[in-house]
Amino acid sequence: MNVLTIDQPVPIHTLEQDPILGGKLFSMIRLEGTLIYQSDLLLPHRKDYFMLVFVQRGNGRHWVDMTPYVIKDKTFYFFVPNQLIVKEEPKPLWSTVIAFTNEFLALQENASLGKLPLIQNPQNAHELRLTDADVTFIEDISGKIYTEYGRPGEWQQRMVTAYLTVLLTYLSRLYTEQFESNPFSTDKLLLKKYLSTIEEHFRNLHQVSEYASLLNVSAGYLSEIVKAQSGKPAITHIHERLVLEARRLLFHTQHSLKEIAFDLGFSDPSYFNRFFKRETGVTPAEYRDTIREMYQ
Repeated sequence: MNVLTIDQPVPIHTLEQDPILGGKLFSMIRLEGTLIYQSDLLLPHRKDYFMLVFVQRGNGRHWVDMTPYVIKDKTFYFFVPNQLIVKEEPKPLWSTVIAFTNEFLALQENASLGKLPLIQNPQNAHELRLTDADVTFIEDISGKIYTEYGRPGEWQQRMVTAYLTVLLTYLSRLYTEQFESNPFSTDKLLLKKYLSTIEEHFRNLHQVSEYASLLNVSAGYLSEIVKAQSGKPAITHIHERLVLEARRLLFHTQHSLKEIAFDLGFSDPSYFNRFFKRETGVTPAEYRDTIREMYQ
């Protein structure tokens, strides 16, 4: 089991620092049986960029937010910023990899891409199942992107963005078919904004009223819409995010329970202990012991 030491925070990898991908805003590579060995990938880490990986052939296993994934042929995998990732061991891979940053999405011509379901990833998903027709389409469009990426010139950015828009739109349709059953609506968008705001502030904001203020709605209205759209009380989403992060830290780090409590905005470690047991049925210490024993 790979864990971080008590004095070692979970590192954040940037696209520009990546020795394989590189690039400031956008990068793309093809791997032809390449064995990538980067020791820091074998430790828990986060990425501050989006990464799309179309695997033609490969094997091995990695973890994303406490869930293990066995690499399968002809499958699409995607990572979004802040997911906790760890690879178990380096394995050769035949794949196409596309990576881009939030700054890339902030460019005026790319603004619409940030609203797509695959990019927002409200289900915290990672893997898309593909039919033969999907594989053919993705191979074709990713090939076009790769060709334009290797052809510098005044039209390069427009062509890459055009093809990337088609690819992400296609993948977003697959995403909604596989992970979502309800269409978008004004209320649904409020729910997504609420979940996105929780993602930004869950460490220091623990009350629904605090999020309502940020979203410029009343706490009662926010609670009503969130419950109607998600089937869960608004406070439950905050608690679930806190529990998810606590589980990440308990599993992937050696931080003390007191340190984890303070990191998650609990001024009283004993309250954090009671909160975690109330939400999960076990104490943080019991969870840490059980999960590590299970996946040794």
